Amino acid sequence: MAVHRFPEGFLWGVATSAQQIEGACDEGGRGESLWDRYAKTPGNIADGSNPFTACDHYHRWREDIELMKWLGVNAYRLSIAWPRILPNGSGAPNEAGLDFYEQLVDELLAAGIKPFVTLNHWDIPQALVDAGGWPERDTVEAFVEYTDAVTRRLGDRVRAWATHNEPWCIAVQGYEEAGHAPGRKNPMEALRTAHHLLLSHGRATSVIRANAPRSEVGIVLNLAPGWPASDSPGDADAVRIHNGLFNRWYLDPLLRGTYPADAIADRVCFGQLPSPELPFVENGDMETINAPLDYLGVNYYGRSVVKAGSDGRPAGVCPVPPEELTEMGWEVFPEGLTRLLSELVQDYDIPAIYITESGAAFSDTVDDDGRIRDPLRTAFLRDHIAAASDAIKAGVPLRGYFAWTLMDNFEWQHGYKMRFGLFRVDYDSLKRTPKESAHWYRGVTAANAVEDERR
Repeated sequence: MAVHRFPEGFLWGVATSAQQIEGACDEGGRGESLWDRYAKTPGNIADGSNPFTACDHYHRWREDIELMKWLGVNAYRLSIAWPRILPNGSGAPNEAGLDFYEQLVDELLAAGIKPFVTLNHWDIPQALVDAGGWPERDTVEAFVEYTDAVTRRLGDRVRAWATHNEPWCIAVQGYEEAGHAPGRKNPMEALRTAHHLLLSHGRATSVIRANAPRSEVGIVLNLAPGWPASDSPGDADAVRIHNGLFNRWYLDPLLRGTYPADAIADRVCFGQLPSPELPFVENGDMETINAPLDYLGVNYYGRSVVKAGSDGRPAGVCPVPPEELTEMGWEVFPEGLTRLLSELVQDYDIPAIYITESGAAFSDTVDDDGRIRDPLRTAFLRDHIAAASDAIKAGVPLRGYFAWTLMDNFEWQHGYKMRFGLFRVDYDSLKRTPKESAHWYRGVTAANAVEDERR
C-alpha cells in the first residue's frame, strides 16, 4: 500500500461557518442575518428548523477548540458573522462581537492553531438585504466598511484572510435558482450579485493589506470540473459551457481581469444578457477585481458530468447508481480533484492553493457500544487527500487541506438533516462525539501522511 507523505509545514485543518454553528442569533448585540430571516418562512428549510441555536458554538467555543487540539490540526478555517460586527449593516462596530472573535483568535493561537478567517460566508445583515442586497452596488461599500472594522481589530494576529466563500452559491442559488436565501429567480440580479461580490473582494483586499500587512489574502471558490457524458462534440461543448458559466465566470475576472468572452456569448444565447455589453461593469471595475491574490481557496465536492441539452444548455447526468451517492445526492469522484488542481495552475498564475472544504454527508448512527462508524466518510477523506497528494507531486502549490466540517451543523436549506461532521452533534444535548472518521483524521495529522487504498 502506497503512503503519501506531505511537505513539511503542510496545514491540516477543519472548516466551519458562523451561521452554521454559532447560534446565539439574538445575543451579544448581533443583528438579524439573511439566513435568520429566510429560516423564519415556512417551507424554506427542509426540516422546519432554524439556526438560532445551531451547535451553540458562541457559548461552547472553548470546548470546540479542545476538539481541534485532540484532532491535532494546526489550522482552523472559521468565518466572522457579519451581523455580529455591524448589526445594521453600517455604523459603529459592535464591540461585543469584535471581543468574541478576538477571544476566539487568541485562544486558537495559544493552542498552536492558525486561524484562517473568512469574512463573508453567506450571512449578510438583513438590513442590507432590505436595502437591496448584493444586486445593489452600495453593498460593495458596506462590505468594505465591515472588512475594515474586522481587520483593524484582528489584523495584527490573523495571518490568512478570505473575502468571500463561494460567490457562485450566493449569486446563482440565491438569486437565480431560489434554492438559497433570499430565494429569488432573477438571472440579471444573479449576474449583478456575482459582479458586486467580485468587486467587493477586490476593494477589500487593499483594506486587508493595509490593516494586516503580514497576512495572506485570498478568496474561496466552489469549483466543479466539467466532464463529458460521451465522446460526442455536443457533449464536449456542454463541458465548455459549464466550465465557462460555473468556473471561469469567477476565475477569469479574478486572475485575468476579464469575463470570458465565450461565456458572455453563451449568456446572450440563453437570454441571460440582452447583449454582450455587461451593464453592471463600470470603468475600473475589472482592474479592481484583478487585485493580486496570495492564495486561492478551493472547495471541491465533485465533478459535473454534462451532456448537450435540448435547449443548448448543459444537462447534468448522474454517472453512478443512486446508492453510490452521498446523502446530498453527489457523486464521490476524488480523481476530479487532482485534475481540477492541475488545470488551475496550467491555466492561471496562482501562487498558492488551499483546499478550503472537502467532505461528505452520510447517514450516521450511534451503535450500541457508543461508537459512530462512518467508513464512507473516512474513505471519502482518505481518497481525496491522496488525490491532493497526486496534485502536489504534479507541481501544484497546494499548501493545506481543510476537512468539511468539524462537527455536524445547520446545513442551510437542509436544516439539520445532513451530517458532514467529524464530530456528531446530538441536537438535544449538543454533546459532541468523535466519529471513526475523526479518529482516522487524527492519525493523518499526526503522521503528516495518508495511506492510499484506491484501487
